[in-house]
Amino acid sequence: MKQAAALPLLLLAACSRSPEAPSPTPSPVVTPDKPHTLVPADFATLKLGAKVAGSDATGKFVSDGQVVAEVESYVACPEGVTACDPEALPAGTVYTYVHRVVPGKTVASATLFRTARPAGGFANGVGIDNSQAAAALGPDGQVDVAADNGALVWRVIGGDGWKAGEPITFFWQSTLPPALSTEAYLVETDGSVAMGSGPFPTKEKTAEPRY
Repeated sequence: MKQAAALPLLLLAACSRSPEAPSPTPSPVVTPDKPHTLVPADFATLKLGAKVAGSDATGKFVSDGQVVAEVESYVACPEGVTACDPEALPAGTVYTYVHRVVPGKTVASATLFRTARPAGGFANGVGIDNSQAAAALGPDGQVDVAADNGALVWRVIGGDGWKAGEPITFFWQSTLPPALSTEAYLVETDGSVAMGSGPFPTKEKTAEPRY
């Protein structure tokens, strides 16, 4: 009889146990993309069309009151386009953003030029003027180009250094036309970083947030 009485108590205890809680799933760790190397083309090989009207810009990149670099920029349409009006051109037209960078008189050696934000509409075309780079850096110098979280970075490696007054032209291509000149570029030199203006793509249209 004692065994029979104990049986309902055992069943009751078993039923009262709550199911085991599932093991927590670890949240994925989001890390920035690693920079990846891009293969630069020679600016001298490009065949460009007319410039976008109003895209010419000259900017002084200043740090602590010193002119780190002067940058002359413009944006061009593809070869064969004689009137470069983005509003009259089809979507997907590739625009070439060109920047001629000259380190300032007080600069001993510049180290890089880059976009200060992700290059919207990047069309995988990027490069430098090889002859200018060779004249500035010497035969042992080179310019590495990389994409870093969407921004484009041209970094000087080795050689005689990129010194004051030595121009190098950089370019990149986008399927987005330029907006007005805006602070969207950086020059680094002698441990200083200076931001300056130049033509940059208009923002891509995004969906309106829903609440």
